[in-house]
Amino acid sequence: MGKLEGKVAVVTAATSGMALATAKLFVDEGAYVFITGRRQDKLDEAVKIIGKNVTAVQGDAASLADLDRLYETVKREKGRIDVLFASAGFGEFAKLDEVTEDHFDKTFDLNVRGTLFTVQKALPLFSDDGSIFLNGSIASIKGFPSFGVYGASKAALRSFARTWLLELKERRIRVNLLSPGPIDTPALDPLGEDAKAFYRTLIPRGQMGRPEEIATVALFLASSDSSFVNGVELFVDGGTAQV
Repeated sequence: MGKLEGKVAVVTAATSGMALATAKLFVDEGAYVFITGRRQDKLDEAVKIIGKNVTAVQGDAASLADLDRLYETVKREKGRIDVLFASAGFGEFAKLDEVTEDHFDKTFDLNVRGTLFTVQKALPLFSDDGSIFLNGSIASIKGFPSFGVYGASKAALRSFARTWLLELKERRIRVNLLSPGPIDTPALDPLGEDAKAFYRTLIPRGQMGRPEEIATVALFLASSDSSFVNGVELFVDGGTAQV
C-alpha cells in the first residue's frame, strides 16, 4: 500500500519540474491528483507522463476565477482535498534600481496573492488532519543580487505558514514550507549554462538537485510520516544556504 493510498491531492503548476515529479510520485503512492497549469498543451503532456488517476485543470493560480473553477472540479469529481502543494511561482531578475511596478506586481500577484487564495479557496473542501505545504525558496533567507523582489515574496510565505497553522489547529491541518535550492529544471534553461555553472559552485556536493529529490520530500510532508511536523521551513538545498 502506498503512503498516500486513497488520498486526494492538488498540485498547482504541475506541468514540469519539481511539481510534475511530485504529482507523479503522489499518484505512484496511491493518491488521486488534480494538477493545474496555464498552458493546455503542457497540461496534456503532464497527464501522459503521470499516466493515471489525474485530472488536469487549465488555469492561472493568480486568477481567483481560475481557482474557483479548479475547486469546483475537485468538488464535483472527488468532494474533498487531503493534500495541497501550492507550487505556482514566478521569478525574474531585476536590480534594486531596475525594479518596476510591473515586475513587483507580477511577482507578488502569483507568489503571494496567488498562494494565499489557492489555500483559502481550498479550505471548504479540506479534510481534517490534512497537509498543506507551500513552495518556498532559499532566496527567502539568502541574498541573491537582482533577486530581491522574488526573495521577499518567498519570505512572505514563511509568515503565512506560521499564521495559518494556528488558524487551522482545531482542524489539525498542518502547514509547512518546502524551500528548494538550485534544482535542475526547465525553468533554469533560459538562464544558460554559465548561470547553471555558477549555481553548482554554491552547492557543497557540486551538482544541482533533481526534481525527484524535491518530490520525495513533498511525499514526506504529504504523508503521515510527517504527522508531527508543522510550521517548519524545510530546506532541500544540498546545504547551499545552510553553511
